[in-house]
Amino acid sequence: MLQLLPLLMPIITELVERIPDPQAQAKAAAEMQAKVIDVLSASDSAQLQVNAAEAAHPSLFVAGWRPAVGWLCVLGLGVQTVVYPLAGWALTVYAPGTSLPQIDTETLLGLLVPMLGIGTLRTVEKLKGAAR
Repeated sequence: MLQLLPLLMPIITELVERIPDPQAQAKAAAEMQAKVIDVLSASDSAQLQVNAAEAAHPSLFVAGWRPAVGWLCVLGLGVQTVVYPLAGWALTVYAPGTSLPQIDTETLLGLLVPMLGIGTLRTVEKLKGAAR
């Protein structure tokens, strides 16, 4: 449903703007906005319930996928920033003319940076005593 909202909003807005009475138009716009907020709120609430169920699960394969993504990002960043430069240096010394393949870090950083932001928010929650 959420994927349809960006597609439907211009159509709904155009239909609301066709209402000749300004008061009725304002009322229709307010009702539309309230419905959109209800849909988004219900979706967020459902995702929070899924997240809580996953986190409470005793199996590492269910509750541990987010930490696994974090560790893979850290491992990838470590390879890119430590191992790759050292390997390039070693190849320059021991096998001149040999080059390492280029590694695409855009995807890695696109995943890691938001995760670090979320981790920072979690740390702030802990410092304020809002979380265990």
